Amino acid sequence: MADINIEKAKAEISRRGFLDVSVDASVDLFHEIELLKKEKNAIVLAHYYQEPDIQDVADYIGDSLGLAQQAEKTNADIIVFAGVHFMAETAKILNPKKKVVLPDLKAGCSLADSAPADAFKAFKEKHPDHIVISYINCTADIKAMSDIICTSSNAQKIIESVPKDQPIIFAPDKNLGAYLIKKTGRDMLLWNGACMVHEIFSQQKILKLKAQHPDAKIIAHPECEEAVLQHADYIGSTTQLLKFAVIDSANEFIVATETGILHQMQKDAPLKTFIPAPPDNMCACNDCPHMKLNTLEKLYLCMKYEQPEILMDELIRVASLKPIQRMLEISKAAGLGG
Repeated sequence: MADINIEKAKAEISRRGFLDVSVDASVDLFHEIELLKKEKNAIVLAHYYQEPDIQDVADYIGDSLGLAQQAEKTNADIIVFAGVHFMAETAKILNPKKKVVLPDLKAGCSLADSAPADAFKAFKEKHPDHIVISYINCTADIKAMSDIICTSSNAQKIIESVPKDQPIIFAPDKNLGAYLIKKTGRDMLLWNGACMVHEIFSQQKILKLKAQHPDAKIIAHPECEEAVLQHADYIGSTTQLLKFAVIDSANEFIVATETGILHQMQKDAPLKTFIPAPPDNMCACNDCPHMKLNTLEKLYLCMKYEQPEILMDELIRVASLKPIQRMLEISKAAGLGG
Protein backbone atom coordinates (compact mmCIF):
# COMPACT_ATOMS: atom_id res chain seq x y z
CA MET A 1 0.00 0.00 0.00
CA ALA A 2 1.51 3.29 -1.07
CA ASP A 3 1.93 6.11 1.41
CA ILE A 4 -0.61 8.90 1.14
CA ASN A 5 -0.33 12.66 1.21
CA ILE A 6 -1.30 13.75 4.74
CA GLU A 7 -2.87 17.04 3.65
CA LYS A 8 -4.97 15.19 1.11
CA ALA A 9 -5.82 12.65 3.80
CA LYS A 10 -7.01 15.40 6.17
CA ALA A 11 -9.30 16.75 3.46
CA GLU A 12 -10.70 13.26 2.95
CA ILE A 13 -11.22 12.86 6.70
CA SER A 14 -13.07 16.18 6.80
CA ARG A 15 -15.41 14.88 4.11
CA ARG A 16 -15.84 11.25 5.12
CA GLY A 17 -14.71 11.06 8.74
CA PHE A 18 -12.07 8.41 8.11
CA LEU A 19 -9.17 7.53 5.80
CA ASP A 20 -10.62 6.06 2.62
CA VAL A 21 -7.57 4.05 1.59
CA SER A 22 -7.67 0.53 0.22
CA VAL A 23 -5.70 -2.08 2.15
CA ASP A 24 -4.46 -5.14 0.31
CA ALA A 25 -6.35 -8.26 1.38
CA SER A 26 -3.02 -10.05 1.97
CA VAL A 27 -2.08 -7.68 4.80
CA ASP A 28 -2.24 -9.37 8.22
CA LEU A 29 -3.92 -6.53 10.09
CA PHE A 30 -3.47 -8.13 13.52
CA HIS A 31 0.29 -8.49 12.96
CA GLU A 32 0.68 -5.01 11.47
CA ILE A 33 -1.22 -3.39 14.32
CA GLU A 34 1.05 -5.08 16.86
CA LEU A 35 4.11 -3.79 14.98
CA LEU A 36 2.68 -0.26 14.91
CA LYS A 37 2.03 -0.35 18.66
CA LYS A 38 5.73 -1.00 19.30
CA GLU A 39 6.99 1.36 16.61
CA LYS A 40 4.88 4.30 17.75
CA ASN A 41 4.56 3.52 21.48
CA ALA A 42 0.82 3.39 20.95
CA ILE A 43 -1.95 1.87 23.06
CA VAL A 44 -5.30 0.66 21.75
CA LEU A 45 -8.22 1.28 24.10
CA ALA A 46 -11.49 -0.37 23.09
CA HIS A 47 -15.02 -0.28 24.43
CA TYR A 48 -16.94 -3.52 24.97
CA TYR A 49 -19.33 -2.50 22.18
CA GLN A 50 -16.66 -2.66 19.47
CA GLU A 51 -16.59 -5.50 16.94
CA PRO A 52 -14.84 -8.70 18.15
CA ASP A 53 -11.70 -8.25 16.01
CA ILE A 54 -11.07 -4.83 17.53
CA GLN A 55 -11.62 -6.16 21.03
CA ASP A 56 -9.12 -8.94 20.36
CA VAL A 57 -6.39 -6.55 19.21
CA ALA A 58 -6.93 -4.02 22.01
CA ASP A 59 -4.51 -3.53 24.89
CA TYR A 60 -7.38 -2.72 27.20
CA ILE A 61 -11.12 -3.37 26.89
CA GLY A 62 -13.57 -1.74 29.25
CA ASP A 63 -16.54 0.46 29.97
CA SER A 64 -16.43 4.25 30.17
CA LEU A 65 -15.01 4.35 33.71
CA GLY A 66 -12.28 1.81 33.02
CA LEU A 67 -11.34 3.48 29.75
CA ALA A 68 -11.08 6.90 31.41
CA GLN A 69 -8.90 5.42 34.16
CA GLN A 70 -6.63 3.76 31.60
CA ALA A 71 -6.39 6.96 29.55
CA GLU A 72 -5.41 8.87 32.68
CA LYS A 73 -2.47 6.61 33.57
CA THR A 74 -1.09 5.47 30.20
CA ASN A 75 2.54 6.16 29.29
CA ALA A 76 1.87 5.70 25.57
CA ASP A 77 2.66 8.52 23.14
CA ILE A 78 -0.38 7.75 20.99
CA ILE A 79 -3.80 6.71 22.25
CA VAL A 80 -5.82 4.87 19.63
CA PHE A 81 -9.39 4.99 20.85
CA ALA A 82 -11.68 2.31 19.46
CA GLY A 83 -14.98 3.70 20.65
CA VAL A 84 -17.08 6.77 19.95
CA HIS A 85 -16.16 10.44 19.76
CA PHE A 86 -16.92 11.48 23.35
CA MET A 87 -14.68 8.67 24.63
CA ALA A 88 -11.71 9.75 22.51
CA GLU A 89 -12.46 13.34 23.53
CA THR A 90 -12.26 12.32 27.20
CA ALA A 91 -8.86 10.72 26.58
CA LYS A 92 -7.65 13.98 25.00
CA ILE A 93 -8.99 16.01 27.93
CA LEU A 94 -6.89 13.85 30.26
CA ASN A 95 -3.83 13.81 27.97
CA PRO A 96 -3.38 17.18 26.23
CA LYS A 97 0.21 16.44 25.19
CA LYS A 98 -0.52 13.01 23.74
CA LYS A 99 -1.89 12.32 20.29
CA VAL A 100 -5.35 10.77 20.39
CA VAL A 101 -6.76 9.21 17.23
CA LEU A 102 -10.15 7.71 16.44
CA PRO A 103 -10.68 5.30 13.51
CA ASP A 104 -13.82 7.15 12.34
CA LEU A 105 -14.65 10.70 13.44
CA LYS A 106 -18.31 10.09 12.63
CA ALA A 107 -18.53 7.44 15.35
CA GLY A 108 -20.75 9.63 17.48
CA CYS A 109 -23.33 8.98 20.19
CA SER A 110 -27.09 9.51 20.09
CA LEU A 111 -27.11 10.17 23.84
CA ALA A 112 -24.40 12.85 23.60
CA ASP A 113 -26.26 14.39 20.66
CA SER A 114 -29.44 14.62 22.77
CA ALA A 115 -27.88 17.40 24.89
CA PRO A 116 -26.99 20.38 22.65
CA ALA A 117 -24.70 22.80 24.49
CA ASP A 118 -26.80 25.96 23.97
CA ALA A 119 -30.03 24.31 25.12
CA PHE A 120 -28.35 22.77 28.14
CA LYS A 121 -26.73 26.08 29.11
CA ALA A 122 -30.17 27.74 29.12
CA PHE A 123 -31.60 24.85 31.16
CA LYS A 124 -28.80 25.09 33.71
CA GLU A 125 -29.23 28.86 34.05
CA LYS A 126 -32.87 28.37 35.08
CA HIS A 127 -31.68 26.32 38.08
CA PRO A 128 -28.68 28.22 39.51
CA ASP A 129 -28.92 26.50 42.90
CA HIS A 130 -28.39 23.03 41.36
CA ILE A 131 -25.04 21.33 40.80
CA VAL A 132 -24.66 19.37 37.57
CA ILE A 133 -23.74 15.69 37.53
CA SER A 134 -23.31 14.61 33.92
CA TYR A 135 -23.05 11.09 32.59
CA ILE A 136 -19.77 10.70 30.71
CA ASN A 137 -21.74 10.03 27.51
CA CYS A 138 -21.79 13.73 26.65
CA THR A 139 -19.73 16.25 24.69
CA ALA A 140 -16.82 18.23 26.11
CA ASP A 141 -19.05 21.33 26.05
CA ILE A 142 -21.49 19.64 28.46
CA LYS A 143 -18.65 18.34 30.62
CA ALA A 144 -17.33 21.90 30.86
CA MET A 145 -20.69 23.00 32.31
CA SER A 146 -20.71 20.14 34.84
CA ASP A 147 -19.54 19.88 38.43
CA ILE A 148 -18.94 16.12 38.45
CA ILE A 149 -18.90 13.50 35.70
CA CYS A 150 -20.11 9.95 36.35
CA THR A 151 -20.37 6.63 34.54
CA SER A 152 -22.92 3.87 34.99
CA SER A 153 -20.33 2.06 37.13
CA ASN A 154 -19.91 4.86 39.65
CA ALA A 155 -23.03 7.04 39.30
CA GLN A 156 -24.64 5.88 42.55
CA LYS A 157 -21.47 6.54 44.56
CA ILE A 158 -21.04 9.93 42.89
CA ILE A 159 -24.60 11.00 43.77
CA GLU A 160 -24.29 9.70 47.32
CA SER A 161 -21.11 11.77 47.77
CA VAL A 162 -23.15 14.97 47.37
CA PRO A 163 -24.89 16.42 50.48
CA LYS A 164 -28.56 15.43 50.62
CA ASP A 165 -29.74 19.04 50.77
CA GLN A 166 -27.88 19.97 47.57
CA PRO A 167 -30.21 20.02 44.50
CA ILE A 168 -28.86 18.10 41.50
CA ILE A 169 -29.34 18.31 37.74
CA PHE A 170 -28.59 14.93 36.17
CA ALA A 171 -27.84 14.83 32.44
CA PRO A 172 -28.19 13.72 29.74
CA ASP A 173 -29.75 10.24 30.22
CA LYS A 174 -33.27 10.31 31.65
CA ASN A 175 -33.46 6.51 31.98
CA LEU A 176 -30.23 6.22 33.95
CA GLY A 177 -31.32 9.25 35.97
CA ALA A 178 -34.70 7.71 36.82
CA TYR A 179 -32.98 4.48 37.87
CA LEU A 180 -30.57 6.43 40.10
CA ILE A 181 -33.43 8.34 41.74
CA LYS A 182 -34.84 4.97 42.82
CA LYS A 183 -31.45 3.71 43.99
CA THR A 184 -30.42 6.81 45.93
CA GLY A 185 -33.73 8.37 46.95
CA ARG A 186 -32.54 11.72 45.56
CA ASP A 187 -35.11 13.90 43.78
CA MET A 188 -32.92 14.95 40.86
CA LEU A 189 -33.90 17.20 37.97
CA LEU A 190 -33.41 15.18 34.78
CA TRP A 191 -32.43 16.29 31.29
CA ASN A 192 -34.59 14.61 28.65
CA GLY A 193 -32.00 12.56 26.76
CA ALA A 194 -31.67 8.86 25.91
CA CYS A 195 -29.52 6.28 24.09
CA MET A 196 -31.03 5.02 20.84
CA VAL A 197 -29.77 1.48 21.52
CA HIS A 198 -31.06 1.09 25.06
CA GLU A 199 -34.34 2.87 24.40
CA ILE A 200 -35.66 0.43 21.79
CA PHE A 201 -35.48 -2.90 23.60
CA SER A 202 -38.83 -4.67 23.35
CA GLN A 203 -40.36 -5.66 26.66
CA GLN A 204 -42.77 -7.99 24.87
CA LYS A 205 -40.03 -9.78 22.92
CA ILE A 206 -37.83 -10.10 26.01
CA LEU A 207 -40.70 -11.74 27.91
CA LYS A 208 -41.26 -14.15 24.98
CA LEU A 209 -37.55 -15.04 25.13
CA LYS A 210 -37.85 -15.57 28.87
CA ALA A 211 -40.78 -17.95 28.28
CA GLN A 212 -38.62 -19.91 25.83
CA HIS A 213 -35.68 -19.90 28.25
CA PRO A 214 -37.29 -20.01 31.73
CA ASP A 215 -33.98 -20.63 33.50
CA ALA A 216 -32.24 -17.67 31.86
CA LYS A 217 -31.55 -14.57 33.90
CA ILE A 218 -32.31 -11.17 32.39
CA ILE A 219 -29.44 -8.73 32.88
CA ALA A 220 -29.76 -5.11 31.76
CA HIS A 221 -27.89 -1.83 31.50
CA PRO A 222 -29.48 1.04 33.49
CA GLU A 223 -29.81 3.10 30.30
CA CYS A 224 -32.73 0.80 29.41
CA GLU A 225 -36.28 2.00 29.97
CA GLU A 226 -38.11 1.15 33.19
CA ALA A 227 -40.40 -1.32 31.36
CA VAL A 228 -37.32 -3.47 30.66
CA LEU A 229 -35.50 -2.85 33.95
CA GLN A 230 -38.47 -4.04 36.00
CA HIS A 231 -37.97 -7.56 34.59
CA ALA A 232 -34.20 -7.66 35.12
CA ASP A 233 -32.60 -10.07 37.58
CA TYR A 234 -29.52 -7.83 37.62
CA ILE A 235 -28.88 -4.23 36.50
CA GLY A 236 -25.38 -2.85 35.98
CA SER A 237 -22.79 -1.21 33.76
CA THR A 238 -21.21 -3.22 30.96
CA THR A 239 -18.32 -4.25 33.22
CA GLN A 240 -20.71 -5.13 36.03
CA LEU A 241 -22.89 -7.18 33.66
CA LEU A 242 -19.82 -9.07 32.45
CA LYS A 243 -18.64 -9.86 35.98
CA PHE A 244 -22.11 -10.95 37.07
CA ALA A 245 -22.55 -13.25 34.08
CA VAL A 246 -19.22 -14.95 34.79
CA ILE A 247 -19.66 -15.53 38.53
CA ASP A 248 -23.43 -16.18 38.72
CA SER A 249 -24.63 -19.78 38.91
CA ALA A 250 -27.04 -19.41 35.97
CA ASN A 251 -26.04 -20.95 32.65
CA GLU A 252 -28.23 -18.80 30.40
CA PHE A 253 -28.55 -15.02 30.22
CA ILE A 254 -30.74 -12.65 28.22
CA VAL A 255 -28.54 -9.57 27.80
CA ALA A 256 -30.20 -6.16 27.43
CA THR A 257 -27.37 -3.95 26.24
CA GLU A 258 -25.36 -3.48 23.04
CA THR A 259 -24.38 -6.86 21.58
CA GLY A 260 -20.63 -6.19 21.55
CA ILE A 261 -20.41 -7.24 25.20
CA LEU A 262 -21.45 -10.80 24.30
CA HIS A 263 -18.01 -11.41 22.77
CA GLN A 264 -16.27 -10.94 26.11
CA MET A 265 -18.98 -12.80 27.99
CA GLN A 266 -18.53 -15.80 25.71
CA LYS A 267 -14.73 -15.65 26.05
CA ASP A 268 -14.86 -15.41 29.84
CA ALA A 269 -17.63 -17.99 30.29
CA PRO A 270 -17.46 -20.29 27.24
CA LEU A 271 -19.80 -22.93 28.67
CA LYS A 272 -22.65 -20.46 29.25
CA THR A 273 -25.26 -19.23 26.77
CA PHE A 274 -25.77 -15.52 26.12
CA ILE A 275 -28.84 -14.37 24.23
CA PRO A 276 -29.08 -10.79 22.94
CA ALA A 277 -32.28 -9.04 24.01
CA PRO A 278 -34.20 -8.05 20.87
CA PRO A 279 -35.16 -4.47 19.98
CA ASP A 280 -38.59 -3.30 18.93
CA ASN A 281 -37.89 -3.71 15.21
CA MET A 282 -37.18 -6.54 12.76
CA CYS A 283 -33.63 -7.15 14.04
CA ALA A 284 -32.78 -10.10 16.27
CA CYS A 285 -30.16 -8.13 18.21
CA ASN A 286 -29.32 -4.54 19.07
CA ASP A 287 -26.15 -2.95 17.67
CA CYS A 288 -24.99 0.65 18.06
CA PRO A 289 -24.51 1.94 14.49
CA HIS A 290 -22.00 4.52 15.74
CA MET A 291 -19.81 2.01 17.58
CA LYS A 292 -19.84 -0.26 14.57
CA LEU A 293 -18.50 2.45 12.23
CA ASN A 294 -15.04 1.51 13.49
CA THR A 295 -13.46 -1.46 11.72
CA LEU A 296 -10.15 -3.27 12.05
CA GLU A 297 -9.05 -1.80 8.72
CA LYS A 298 -9.85 1.76 9.82
CA LEU A 299 -8.04 1.09 13.10
CA TYR A 300 -4.93 0.00 11.22
CA LEU A 301 -5.02 3.04 8.93
CA CYS A 302 -5.50 5.52 11.74
CA MET A 303 -2.51 4.02 13.56
CA LYS A 304 -0.35 4.04 10.45
CA TYR A 305 -1.09 7.63 9.47
CA GLU A 306 -2.01 8.96 12.94
CA GLN A 307 -5.24 10.36 11.55
CA PRO A 308 -8.06 11.28 12.26
CA GLU A 309 -6.73 13.15 15.31
CA ILE A 310 -8.86 14.48 18.16
CA LEU A 311 -8.29 18.21 18.67
CA MET A 312 -10.09 20.62 20.98
CA ASP A 313 -10.20 24.13 22.30
CA GLU A 314 -7.90 24.46 25.32
CA LEU A 315 -10.38 26.49 27.39
CA ILE A 316 -13.04 23.78 26.92
CA ARG A 317 -10.49 21.08 27.69
CA VAL A 318 -9.41 22.68 30.98
CA ALA A 319 -13.01 23.36 32.04
CA SER A 320 -14.09 19.79 31.25
CA LEU A 321 -11.05 18.29 32.97
CA LYS A 322 -12.13 19.43 36.46
CA PRO A 323 -15.36 17.38 36.71
CA ILE A 324 -13.63 14.33 35.20
CA GLN A 325 -10.85 14.56 37.78
CA ARG A 326 -13.47 14.87 40.51
CA MET A 327 -15.11 11.66 39.24
CA LEU A 328 -11.80 9.81 39.21
CA GLU A 329 -11.00 10.99 42.75
CA ILE A 330 -14.37 9.84 44.11
CA SER A 331 -14.09 6.51 42.25
CA LYS A 332 -10.62 5.90 43.63
CA ALA A 333 -11.74 6.72 47.17
CA ALA A 334 -14.68 4.33 46.76
CA GLY A 335 -12.43 1.56 45.41
CA LEU A 336 -14.14 1.49 42.03
CA GLY A 337 -12.13 0.11 39.14
CA GLY A 338 -13.01 -0.34 35.49
